[in-house]
Amino acid sequence: MELRHLRYFCVVAEELNFTSAAERLHMSQPPLSRQIKQLEQEVGTELFERSSRGLQLTPSGIFFQQHAIQILEKVDVTVEATRHMARHKRQLFGIGFVPSVFYGQLPTLVRDLRQMDNVELSLAELTTVQQIQALKAGRIDMGFGRIRIDDPDVEQDILFEEPIIAALPSGHPLEGTTPSCEELARYPLILFPAKPRPSLADMVLGIFRRRGLKVQVFQEANEVQTALSLVASGIGITLVPEQVKRVQRDGITYVYLADSSITSPVICSRRRGEKPSHVMQTANAILDVLVDNRRSGRYP
Repeated sequence: MELRHLRYFCVVAEELNFTSAAERLHMSQPPLSRQIKQLEQEVGTELFERSSRGLQLTPSGIFFQQHAIQILEKVDVTVEATRHMARHKRQLFGIGFVPSVFYGQLPTLVRDLRQMDNVELSLAELTTVQQIQALKAGRIDMGFGRIRIDDPDVEQDILFEEPIIAALPSGHPLEGTTPSCEELARYPLILFPAKPRPSLADMVLGIFRRRGLKVQVFQEANEVQTALSLVASGIGITLVPEQVKRVQRDGITYVYLADSSITSPVICSRRRGEKPSHVMQTANAILDVLVDNRRSGRYP
């Protein structure tokens, strides 16, 4: 299937008339009819109902039209952005991140890089495993996650260890305390992300497992925001990295744990052995300052 098939289909779907559609596309009708028939054969279903009353989209055709329009719009935006980069000689710099690292100082890095005249910044929410794959494929240049992954083509640096804290429903019996893992294990646990794994979820389960504690995983969520919403509804508790406490919302209270050694690393991943570009050098310099601020207790 080629993009021209999608463009032909969308025009025919708008006109609902092969003759009018062919005129818009500056082609004759028979080749257009053949192209649409080939598209239907490739999709495996009829997209148009042909009758004496004319053309009508089938239910499958309506569904296909909605998604074809989105694909073509995305292609058009991508082409225009690429032309814009070429005209202004801008360098694309991609950053991948897991959501739980975006509540701290990472937005400052993004903001500072966006102020560079020659940089086109691309952000992608990716698990650490996906970041490694994206780095090796060249889709991103720097990744921020929490899982150590051994890959000869990627280097990982632990920027700092971040305390793990508990998010509780307001009015919870442990509110205002510094609970132990034994105390936390008595309550239903909301785990995130549900998939893909390995992830922060496995790290949290390991905290209890290493202490010989069993927990009741009441619900799994894919996003930290969803997990916090479930906590606010009183369904259970969840463990989150410290920077998540910046998310202030009704119905939630955060408490530190009795065991301050329970932490989660914030890890920066880059391609190994690659000579850093000017943008990468700038990103590393900004990152050094931010990490120093974090380790010394200062925040921007």
